[in-house]
Amino acid sequence: MLPATSKLCAAISYRHLRNMTGLRRQAAVAISQELSKLASRSPGPGTWINQVRRRSSLLSSRLEEKPFSEMEMSYIKQGEEALQKSLSILEDQDGWKTETVVHNGDKVLSKVLPDVGKVFRLEVVMDQPLDTVYSELVDNMEQMGDWNPSVQEVKILQKIGKDTVITHEKAAAPPGNIVGPRDFVSVRCSRRRGSTCVLAGMATKYGAMPEQEGFVRAENGPMCMILRPLPGSPSQTKLTWLLSVDLKGWLPKSIINQVLSQTQVDFANHLRQRLAR
Repeated sequence: MLPATSKLCAAISYRHLRNMTGLRRQAAVAISQELSKLASRSPGPGTWINQVRRRSSLLSSRLEEKPFSEMEMSYIKQGEEALQKSLSILEDQDGWKTETVVHNGDKVLSKVLPDVGKVFRLEVVMDQPLDTVYSELVDNMEQMGDWNPSVQEVKILQKIGKDTVITHEKAAAPPGNIVGPRDFVSVRCSRRRGSTCVLAGMATKYGAMPEQEGFVRAENGPMCMILRPLPGSPSQTKLTWLLSVDLKGWLPKSIINQVLSQTQVDFANHLRQRLAR
């Protein structure tokens, strides 16, 4: 089911410095040091989004020096495109409408974009430090089916360097099978510098994973998940999840919208329970 979109949150960490030598290493160190100074100033939403965007562009410019194949480069650029577009959507604060507000403060907002459709934005606070949340969502990505009932399976099909992955996800059958079985093939990337972590992704084509019998191939993106320490409380993490999904097939929009917003709320609850254990 579409709740499997919770898979988006996973990706892999960026550690370019390990693979750089000579002048490239020196340049990357200088960039990293400057960005760390920026991150320590606790900027407002618009500012930190711009910082991540600039940081992403600077680091991505180094990719041309890497020995990636043409196909691998196309996946890397798709991940970068998803990240940039997601940040642009979140940066625009106008037009967001409240879908759901939970007693614990969790809330889901939405807006309609001409070129994307309806997107959903989850805002929650996790009572765990960023490193703990990041590790669960990124390092343990393929274990998501163990704790999220909406996900049947998450599988990494290919890793490209230290920062991009191609994944295949199967949604668990929902009660009553209202939507029907869906699966997704996505390219995902991450950016982690200083106190901000961004995980982004979008649908892609992957020859080794054609459409599966019994599943409708749905499409994600652009989408992203942002993790930041809660201002004044570094032991807590502010999590913002931008979700956009095309489920394909003949489904009433009213059902899609209801299920997507509930999916985000449920994901937050299941993640809390996982972290508590």
